[in-house]
Amino acid sequence: MLKVENIVKYYGKNCAVNNLSFEVKDGEIFGLLGENGAGKTTTFRIILGLLDADSGKVTLNGKKIDYSITDKIGYLTEERSLLTKMTVKEQLIYYGVLKGLTEKQVLDKIDNLLKEFDILDYKNRKIKELSKGNQQKIQFISAVLNDPILLILDEPFTGLDPINVAMFKKYIRKLQKNGCSIIFSSHQMEHIEEFCEKMVILVKGKSILEGYIKDIKKDFRKQNIFIKGDVNKEDIEKIKGVISVTVKDDELLVKIDSYDIVPKVFKEIRDKNITKFLVEEATLNEIFIAKVGEVK
Repeated sequence: MLKVENIVKYYGKNCAVNNLSFEVKDGEIFGLLGENGAGKTTTFRIILGLLDADSGKVTLNGKKIDYSITDKIGYLTEERSLLTKMTVKEQLIYYGVLKGLTEKQVLDKIDNLLKEFDILDYKNRKIKELSKGNQQKIQFISAVLNDPILLILDEPFTGLDPINVAMFKKYIRKLQKNGCSIIFSSHQMEHIEEFCEKMVILVKGKSILEGYIKDIKKDFRKQNIFIKGDVNKEDIEKIKGVISVTVKDDELLVKIDSYDIVPKVFKEIRDKNITKFLVEEATLNEIFIAKVGEVK
């Protein structure tokens, strides 16, 4: 389990990370969100032991992260970090040896990994000859060659088409099933919703929202109910907690201020001829925009 406890990091007078704490359990995928410059990369570098926090601590399975255990961590950076004049095989051997593997151990693994990502034929091709999507695959393989117990994924699906995104997702789920702790950062909120149970949103290095995503979505005030059937619009508008009722196509869009209003609305219409009653929670994208906007 990864534990980040009250870490603080300044660059001069600028506070890049401000008293940040969170935990990522074994086999858990955790979302770390924020705009550019929010402190995510600094947090990653502190976790990796590349930067020292000014205060607070980071531990992995109860131990301070240093060079004795960084070989069990994988990191996929947002920026390309490949040596483009190397061949795929040379690149993977290079990164594998840096992670403490022998050349033989790397060679024993790479054919299966390249095959899994449908790029075995590119094994002896130079990195610069590969498409951006295939380069991203090599970068991902480099991050997981060492069978990490902690994996940090920063915008992992950059440059990938839907088929290759599905390929990445399948392997990430495989790592999760094997007990790998995963930190997932992306500006594509649908991926966060799909993968993560818990998350933190950072603004200027400080957590402004954290917890289980299902609870965050439930607590967020914006809720929509879509109703289709023989319903009187004015009767629903009278219910306390209903913000508005609008006609959209052949159905009603009912905006409510909390999930607690749902049973009241249902009670009002349950004896009517109803063909649709759908409660739609706010999307994570809507929550992110609203919460970040509140503190700016």
